[in-house]
Amino acid sequence: MDWAAFFTLHDDSPRGGPSDGDSLDWALALAGVPADGAICDAGCGPGADIAALLAHVPRGRVEAVDLHPHHAERATARFADERRARVRQGDMGALTGPFDLIWSAGALHFLGVTEGLSRWRAALAPGGAVAFSEACWFTATPSARARAFWDREYPRITDAAGIAAQVQAAGYAILGQRPLSDAAWEGYFQPMERQIATLRPGASAAIADVLAAAEDEIATWRACRAEYGYLLTVARPR
Repeated sequence: MDWAAFFTLHDDSPRGGPSDGDSLDWALALAGVPADGAICDAGCGPGADIAALLAHVPRGRVEAVDLHPHHAERATARFADERRARVRQGDMGALTGPFDLIWSAGALHFLGVTEGLSRWRAALAPGGAVAFSEACWFTATPSARARAFWDREYPRITDAAGIAAQVQAAGYAILGQRPLSDAAWEGYFQPMERQIATLRPGASAAIADVLAAAEDEIATWRACRAEYGYLLTVARPR
């Protein structure tokens, strides 16, 4: 991928993937994060969820980690004056903790569900939990269009039972699961569409390719939203 072209599209995007406040609130309530708790935002992107995470721990703290320097720089700038938030560029597979919750919005797939959860176990405080969203089939018979998209983007996509099996293989018990809402997806896609419209006139070949791929992602989800989405899972080590 041409990362310069990718970040040209995503530079001003408010978030790095689908999520919303209702989903975050549900997950943190289910996990029982204390008001003085410590939360890690693993794969934080530009930092879209940090403020909401801080609101759940008014006497606690949030550490946010992202591998891409560009994302870490944006999140750092957004929370430079927030003493309870620390943002760093680094490997989310090497967290130290201890954390009462590890929150990962659409990023755990970079490690693999079972592998990532296994690594994160040692970074959790006693009674700590993980909340993560993962691409998920909502049908046993996806259309050719949906299948072709995910064969390119993430061939390991599975269904809710498959995600549950991966969680259990890491030695975790599932506290709850629910799909992200359409609003969570539109909150990600609509700002992207505005940026696409801004960038299209005079776009270089590399940027044009990135714009076309983004438009295909948006159109495919809108056409096939009943077939797939993100499943939000909250789990705790057994």
